[in-house]
Amino acid sequence: MGAGSILRDARRAARLSQRELARRAGVAQPVLSRIERGHSSPRFETLDRLLRECGRGLELVERPGLGVDRTLIRDRLRLSAGQRARLAAREWKRTRPFERRERSSG
Repeated sequence: MGAGSILRDARRAARLSQRELARRAGVAQPVLSRIERGHSSPRFETLDRLLRECGRGLELVERPGLGVDRTLIRDRLRLSAGQRARLAAREWKRTRPFERRERSSG
C-alpha cells in the first residue's frame, strides 16, 4: 500500500474533502490530489502532517534485516580500485534521471 492510498483512506475515514484537508495542512489541493493518485511522492514530514490532520500519523519503525547489504560490499571489495571507480562512474550516470531540476526564479 502506497502513500497515496494510505492518505486517501485516512482522509475519507476522517470525512474530509481534498480541499478541506489541503487547507488544514497548508498544501495546495492539486498537490494533495497528485499524492493520492500516486503521481507524487510526498516527503515524510508532509505525509505525516496530512495524516495528522486526519487524526492519524506516521511512526518510524526499525526493521531488523534491512539496511546494509554486506554481500554487496564483499563483492565490491573483490574488485580492483580501477574496476570500482568505473562501476561508480557508471552508477552515477544512471542517477541522472533522478536529479531534481533547478527551477528558474523569475
